[in-house]
Amino acid sequence: MRSLASRVWFVIVASLACFTLESSMAADAPHPQLPPGAGAIDADAAVEFTATPSGLRYRVLRKGAGGMARASDTVKVNYHGWLDGGKVFDSSYQRREPISFPLNQVIPGWTEGMQLVGEGGMIELEIPGSLGYGSRGIPGTIPPNATLHFLVELIDVQ
Repeated sequence: MRSLASRVWFVIVASLACFTLESSMAADAPHPQLPPGAGAIDADAAVEFTATPSGLRYRVLRKGAGGMARASDTVKVNYHGWLDGGKVFDSSYQRREPISFPLNQVIPGWTEGMQLVGEGGMIELEIPGSLGYGSRGIPGTIPPNATLHFLVELIDVQ
């Protein structure tokens, strides 16, 4: 009887652990604080992140009315990037100048993520290290295997 009770207890504990892990992954998160110069977030913007098969997590904060970018397109964006602890490592908002670049020449998380929002939209990206700068990081700026967070406004698709 003790053996059966032990097994039942193990199943209950294991189930609770799995539930806790899944709940923490899908938990609501407050919207990011917008940097000066950023446009507004939609009143009905998602509070939960969606995960893609690659591990990218994202939520559309403002729906775009324009076309969607493809990996072969050049995009013009304003963005704000920070690490898990909140330290900002790069921001076009702080430079007060948007930037244009071909989507197929940036980190994989950006290439994938910018294809998920329409022109004029805003997206929040949570990019795991494997889709960012990986084990090499960027010395002095981004630690190895760092999760990168971005708030991005897609201004134009070319």
